[in-house]
Amino acid sequence: MKLRKASAAAAAALVLSLTATACGGGSGSGSDDGKITIGIKFDQPGLGLKKPDGTFAGFDVDVATYVAKELGYEAKDIEWKQTPSAERENMIANGDVKFVVASYSINDERKQKVDFAGPYFVAHQDLLVRADDSSITKAEDLNSKKLCSVTGSTPAQNVKEKLAPKADLQEFGGYSECLTGLENKAVDAITTDDSILAGYASQKEHQGKFKLTGLKLSDENYGIGLKKGDTDLQSKINKALEKMESDGSWEKAVKANFGPANYKNDPAPKITEGS
Repeated sequence: MKLRKASAAAAAALVLSLTATACGGGSGSGSDDGKITIGIKFDQPGLGLKKPDGTFAGFDVDVATYVAKELGYEAKDIEWKQTPSAERENMIANGDVKFVVASYSINDERKQKVDFAGPYFVAHQDLLVRADDSSITKAEDLNSKKLCSVTGSTPAQNVKEKLAPKADLQEFGGYSECLTGLENKAVDAITTDDSILAGYASQKEHQGKFKLTGLKLSDENYGIGLKKGDTDLQSKINKALEKMESDGSWEKAVKANFGPANYKNDPAPKITEGS
């Protein structure tokens, strides 16, 4: 009798567990219980930064918040998830996030694994060097230098394959590590998008220490990454981005996040993905 009761209880518990999983969508859906999980960077001033008080700021954060609202989620419903460059495709494919807004350049290799909405911003690859360093004025100068970027980033590969194949490339998990290396003279330059570099250079503790070389080494079209084949979400995000540009919110976000660095941005790009 006791055995039969235990078996019945176990069966009931199993049914309840399966029911809860079906209703809740599990931990991999990216949006559960009225919440939405969005992937951003936590260490990119001006784009995606987790502040000491636990709040988040930056242009990507503003774009993601606007898009989420158009999808029916208020700011309080957003759960931000740190999304390193090398993990973006995996986190989207696994359903860890609903979508990713993290200085995510659209390219053909990535489009084999994920889909994009947008683009919503155009940046250009550049170099950040120490303010007193006049030895790096063009990409070829990096061939005898130590160059830093993050693992999995497009700019790092662009330098190694096309611009300065003999550069001593150092790859780290985040740009903040590169910045420490640049300040300590462990590396000679950092390469990534000018928007990211401008964000770092404009921080109060870094002002006057570094400078952008102003080299437009590539065009980087930032897109919002989402699960392959989710054309419904792609269409909704594209419409949200178009609305953000037309109602002035896009320009307002650009000025708020990049204005202090006197960053001269390109106009809002035309939506090309999914069209």
